[in-house]
Amino acid sequence: MKRRNFLKTMAATAPLAMVSTPVLLSAKDAKPKGPNAMDIKTAVKTVTGGKGAKDSKKIKLTVPEIAENGAVVPVKVEVDHPMEPNNYVKGIHVYATQNSNVRCADVALTPMNGRGYFATRVKLAKSQNVMALVELSDGTFIKAEKPVKVTIGGCG
Repeated sequence: MKRRNFLKTMAATAPLAMVSTPVLLSAKDAKPKGPNAMDIKTAVKTVTGGKGAKDSKKIKLTVPEIAENGAVVPVKVEVDHPMEPNNYVKGIHVYATQNSNVRCADVALTPMNGRGYFATRVKLAKSQNVMALVELSDGTFIKAEKPVKVTIGGCG
């Protein structure tokens, strides 16, 4: 008898649960919230401590010119900089400059990594620039930026 009562209760409350379930927003309609929600100027200012970053040819940023699918855009960052105990690449940050939340990846490196290299896939909501911001052990920041044209949206 307990099982029958349980099933009756579940059958009676199931329609109420479906009615009270909130409608989920698509990713492009949702506004980012929390400490990670920021535009590109704020993100760069936060990471660099207000110092900013200089363009550099030491960074080889590899992204496709045209991305067939914005949901999986490959990004490769290679930094031509020594990885010695007192002179190394300390961090690599990847940004999608026009996404609602620009931060894609933050990677910390040590001299033991051997080289300043990072590869990943990012989601791009629309055609925009992808930026690699590199932090060196002496506290300086360098950057590289490349445009990516997205043919199919990654966020919706």
